Formats: sequence, C-alpha cells, structure tokens
Amino acid sequence: MIYALDTNIISYILNGNAALDERLNAVTKSGNKVVIPLMVYYEARRGLLNNNAINKMRVFEKLCAKLNVNNLTTSDMNTAAAIYDKHKRAGTPIDDSDILIAAQCINNDYTLVTNNVKHFNNIDGLTFENWI
Repeated sequence: MIYALDTNIISYILNGNAALDERLNAVTKSGNKVVIPLMVYYEARRGLLNNNAINKMRVFEKLCAKLNVNNLTTSDMNTAAAIYDKHKRAGTPIDDSDILIAAQCINNDYTLVTNNVKHFNNIDGLTFENWI
C-alpha cells in the first residue's frame, strides 16, 4: 500500500506527535511506502517559512528526503479540474489545494492520511485514513 501524508499530518509530525511518528515508522517497516504529494510539500514549506521555523524546516527536509515528494502530472491536473467542476456545479466547492492533493492520490492509488476528513469526505474515488 502507498500512503500519502496530508499537510496536517506533516504538522503533527513536526510538532512531535510521538504516536504518529511510531505509526509512520511501523507502516514503512512493514513494507508500505509513504509519500508527500507536491501540494502538501508546498503548503508545509510555505507555513514553515512564514513562521521562520528553522528547526522544523530541517526536520521537514529530512522527512521529505526519507519519504519522497511526488510531482503533479497533467493527468493529475485533469482529474483535479473534473473534481472542481463537479463540486462547483453541485454548490459544494472544495479548496484548490485539497483538490490537487486528492487528484494526485486518486490517480496514483494512494491512501491519503489526513485529520481533515471533512475536507475530503465527498471526493469520489479517494481513499483516506485518519491516523489521529
């Protein structure tokens, strides 16, 4: 299985959530892969820069090197546009960042790990888990 970490999960890790760190280690040791979607990388990095969180930035960079940051593709953008269109027409718009994260997960068959279940609950084809 391949898991993709959402930005809030990265924040929990950077803030020293020991239980989450243990879960992450257990998941990788059992042969599963964990990745960081490109949009999550952007959201986390901009927050760390904005807060001048130098020590957390070092931890984040090590985490990214350990896990892998996955780039977005044209296919991801096409899926994102379809998600946007569907929810805009239904009157249930979703934040672009969440759409891009979801699209990348759907196209790559990743299970998104998030504590923001409400943000992703209505996106067809997306599999997610809440490790918090």
